[in-house]
Amino acid sequence: MNFEYTDKSKELQLKLNDFMDRYILPVESEVNAFHADAKNLWQPWPGMEELKMKAKKAGLWNLFLPKDYGNLSPGLTNLEYAPLAEIMGRVLWSSEVFNCSAPDTGNMEVLAKYGSDEQKEKWLTPLLHGEIRSAFLMTEPEVASSDATNIETSIKKEGNRYILNGRKWWSSGGMNPACKVAIVMGKTDQNASRHLQQSMVLVPIDTPGLSIIRPLSVFGYYDSPEGHADIHLNNVSVPKENLILGEGRGFEIAQGRLGPGRIHHCMRLIGMAQRSLELMAKRVTEREAFGKTFKDFSSIRQDIAISKCEIEQARLLTLSAADKMDKAGNKEAKDLIAMIKIVAPQMALKVIDRAIQIYGGKGVGPDIPLAHYFAVARMLRLADGPDEVHMYQLGKSIVKKYNP
Repeated sequence: MNFEYTDKSKELQLKLNDFMDRYILPVESEVNAFHADAKNLWQPWPGMEELKMKAKKAGLWNLFLPKDYGNLSPGLTNLEYAPLAEIMGRVLWSSEVFNCSAPDTGNMEVLAKYGSDEQKEKWLTPLLHGEIRSAFLMTEPEVASSDATNIETSIKKEGNRYILNGRKWWSSGGMNPACKVAIVMGKTDQNASRHLQQSMVLVPIDTPGLSIIRPLSVFGYYDSPEGHADIHLNNVSVPKENLILGEGRGFEIAQGRLGPGRIHHCMRLIGMAQRSLELMAKRVTEREAFGKTFKDFSSIRQDIAISKCEIEQARLLTLSAADKMDKAGNKEAKDLIAMIKIVAPQMALKVIDRAIQIYGGKGVGPDIPLAHYFAVARMLRLADGPDEVHMYQLGKSIVKKYNP
C-alpha cells in the first residue's frame, strides 16, 4: 500500500498542471460557449489542433497507454497515470488535447493488446497520432447491456466476410466528424456457452448499412463534438480480417478493456470533485447572508470538511485499485475496481451537489462547470456497468471469500 508517486509521474504532473494553467483554463469558457451554440454541433473547436500540437511537443501525449510506443507514449503504469487523469478531469474536454479521451483510450488499448499487425497499422497508428477518432458500440436499447450475454446484435460469417445486424445506442464518439472506425460487439455463435458467444469486429463508419439515426443527449448535454449516437446496423459487411482476436473472444476483450477504463473514469470524477471543492471554498469567502460571510456558517464549514474527507477516501481507494492492477493484474484487482466504480460517482455527486447549493443560481447555470459535472457524474453511475451490477458481483465475491 505504498502509493508514493514515481519521479516520472511527479514530473508529468507538474508539466500537466502547468499546461492546464497556461493553455486550457484560459480558453475553457470560450470552448464551452462554442459547443453550447447549436450551429457548432459536431464541429471541433477551431483551436483544438493547435493545443494538441502543443501537448505533443510537451511530451503530454497518449499518457494513458501502459505500453511504451516509442515517442508516442511515456509508458506509464496505472498508478502513475491515475493522478494525471484526475488533473485532466477538472476540465471535461481537456482529455482530448492529450489524446486521452474515451472511447479512444479503450479502443487503442484493445488494438494494442489484441489487434493483429494489420489492424494496428490501419487503425491503431492513426489513433495514436490523433489523426482520427473512434467509437465503441456495445450498448443496445432492447436488452440490459450491462450483462454482455444479453447482446443481440448478430455477426454472421458469410464466406470471407462478416455480416452485422442490430441496433446500438449510447455509442460514444459516434457523432464526431473525425470518427472513422467503430469497435462493435455482437454474437457470432448463439449456441456456444454464455461467455463464448460474443465477438468484436472493426467497422469503418462509412461502411454501407451503418446508419447514424440521431444524437443522444445526457441531461440536455450533447457532449459535442464526440456525442453519443443511436446507430443501426443493417447487413453491414466487413472482411474477416476485421475480427479482433478470434470468434468468441468478445467477452474476454471487454473485460480486458474495462479495467483500466474504470480507473480513468474514477480519477476524472475525483478531478471534478476536487475542483468543485476548490470552487466551493472560494465562493464561501465572497458571499454574505444574514450579516455573516458564508464561510462563517457552521453548516457550510461542515459541507466543505466532509467533502474533503470523501474525496480523499475515494482517491486513496482508486490508487489502491490502480496499484493492485499494476502488481497483480485486472483479475486480482476486480474487487477493488468494483469498489471504486461504486464509490467514486456517488462521492462526486454529493460533493458537486454541495457546491451547487452554495453557489445558488449560478451553480446550475453555464458560467461554471458544476451543472455539467453533475450530469457526467450521474451518467457514470450507469456507464461501464451500473452500480447494482458492481455491488452484486462484489457482494458475491465477499461471500465466497468467507465461505470457501
